[in-house]
Amino acid sequence: MDAIDAEILRRVQDGIPIEERPFLRIAETLSIGEAEVIERLECMKQRGIIRRFGSRVNPRMAGITVHAMVAWRVPPDRVAEAGTEMAKDPEVTHCYERRISPKRWEYNLYTVLHGYDVETVLGWIGDLARRTGLDDYQVLLSTREYKRTPVGRIREME
Repeated sequence: MDAIDAEILRRVQDGIPIEERPFLRIAETLSIGEAEVIERLECMKQRGIIRRFGSRVNPRMAGITVHAMVAWRVPPDRVAEAGTEMAKDPEVTHCYERRISPKRWEYNLYTVLHGYDVETVLGWIGDLARRTGLDDYQVLLSTREYKRTPVGRIREME
């Protein structure tokens, strides 16, 4: 990766304009061709520098206002099975395991779901519980968002 690649990454990390030729503006500011910008991005993706290139919807602007993290207490010998089953669910956006804190917080599997209303999201969670046979869980609903930044980026709150 050279200085031009780094500058291209810096210019696309917060998004690109929604227009017919979004890479042309970047190319012009770097005094290179539009095709070279695209080629460099493709090369960085092939080399694993960029994992993916896609759009990110602002959930609140799209009306998605219910965000639930669900903490599940899962027997250690069932974590992989339950996690795999939950991760397959289209409503689950994140699914991961964390160590427990004995006698303080003994939940070890976490899922995150997003929806338009509380009743629907709670219904999805109930479906997950029935499908996996897990009935010991806590639902943590978000009420306010303070900060959201792209992964790997650090910036001050606005």
